[in-house]
Amino acid sequence: MSDEQEKAGRDNRRNSKSRRGSNKGVVGGVVSAMVILAAGGGAVAASGMVPGPTGSSNVEVKQADVPAGRSLGVCPEPARLVTGTDVDTDADFSPVSTTATSALNAVVLSNPAGTVPGSNVTSLDGKGIARIAQAPASTPSPTPGPPVLAAAVASITSVTSPAVVGADPIGNEQASLSANLSYSATDGDLRGMAAAQCQQPGNDSWLLGANTALGRTAVLNLSNASETPATVSLDLFGAQGQIQAPGARGLLVAPGTTRSVNLAGLAPNESELAVHVRSTGGPVAGTIQQSALRGLVPGGVDFLSPGTAPSTLQVMSGVDIQDAAAVQALGGKPGFTDAVPSLQLAVPGSSDAVVQVKVYGANGERQIPDGGVVTVKGGTVASLKLDGLPSGSYTVTASSDVAFVASTRVVRGAKADSPADFAWSPSASRLGSQHLVAAPRAGQSFFSFGVPEGRATVSYAPVTADGKVGKSVDVDMSGGTTSLIELPATSGGAAVAGYVVSAEGGPVYGSVVLGNKDRPDVAVLAIQDAADGLRKVPVTVGY
Repeated sequence: MSDEQEKAGRDNRRNSKSRRGSNKGVVGGVVSAMVILAAGGGAVAASGMVPGPTGSSNVEVKQADVPAGRSLGVCPEPARLVTGTDVDTDADFSPVSTTATSALNAVVLSNPAGTVPGSNVTSLDGKGIARIAQAPASTPSPTPGPPVLAAAVASITSVTSPAVVGADPIGNEQASLSANLSYSATDGDLRGMAAAQCQQPGNDSWLLGANTALGRTAVLNLSNASETPATVSLDLFGAQGQIQAPGARGLLVAPGTTRSVNLAGLAPNESELAVHVRSTGGPVAGTIQQSALRGLVPGGVDFLSPGTAPSTLQVMSGVDIQDAAAVQALGGKPGFTDAVPSLQLAVPGSSDAVVQVKVYGANGERQIPDGGVVTVKGGTVASLKLDGLPSGSYTVTASSDVAFVASTRVVRGAKADSPADFAWSPSASRLGSQHLVAAPRAGQSFFSFGVPEGRATVSYAPVTADGKVGKSVDVDMSGGTTSLIELPATSGGAAVAGYVVSAEGGPVYGSVVLGNKDRPDVAVLAIQDAADGLRKVPVTVGY
């Protein structure tokens, strides 16, 4: 054999060995991805995250069991007045009023055999606040026939700080949990009502409806309930495009803490502000405390919560509209442009979005006075007023061939010299089976269900404070309609703590509308996704 042939042979053997090592690295990356997903509860399909096969041979795709993780809901703290100047980004606070009240409401549902998982309420740093249900000594298997459901509930008043509601998996299925924070005050600058779902922490979310114009205050609260530090970056978008703010990058949120950011210090005088929250390291839960003050007259308060991710279709329910003539007259006064109902849209990418907007009321689709078509430039925020619609409850759909995010503003109060309130209804996911909804104990509550197309049946069963799940009520709905259903405070002589909601047929979207009789208070809670339970993760291996 010549020297050249011997050298070529050695090179071929080295290349072959290198290729085997490279494929080995792909397999190792797959296993690592599985471990990461398992640690996070396995709520993400990994097929789009794991590198595909690089070799010339494929093996059959396997389904790997990922253990169900602990269900978590991070609840914001009650509304508080911001002190200091707009130049400061880290917000300081002072007490609100003498009448401000708040409550954390939580419901944990059993498995089909009636076993309620261990669950509790803790502070962000893990200190115990209240036990919802003790961990079961055993987990009986469900018996044939209809499920036997039970629940455990908690209602904590005088909440003063962020909290975490958690429930253990049971039978390798994620626990079904729902919790919210409600706030109400009849005096002070933060007079009004606000409510927010206690949300599952994440690394990517969008918040719409922020306003930093004169008399408006927007404070972003970032809570880290994990044991890992979170580094957060904020992408800010306004009517003129993306806002470059050096202080919006690399915000450190330590484990077990909340960081409050005054958005006026990053994006002053923005009446339409969208915030994209991205974190690395620990996941975070983000809400914006938004309030308005017109001179000496309170203009309302709300917690802005994340909606669904950017998509070509966004749907919002619970859009309750007052008398059109009175609202239009109020909106024409200086300083009251945000006192009318409107749809806000933000386009993350560089492509413009032509958005078709439709609204559906109790008797079908209603025509939007301006035609319902709005063009939103890429990287900007735009709004479409809905003040020309007759009074009633509506479902709003927005669609485009370019992905966008959306939220809808609801208002109460039509007199310039009297206190008013507002709420934002974020876009929500389509309803399916067994969504759990915690219900605030005070004030009035309504379900708002919308069916943009097709026919559908919605069922809801009350969960009472003694842990019983009552008889289900069915509502048949025609396509293109919205139903507003007032909810009773009691069922079977016990206080109602929540509901189990299911839908079948055409697409259904739902929310809970809150208010107080004889006061211009309003808040909207979108119904969250149901528990995921056991997940299968596709794993591809190539060699």
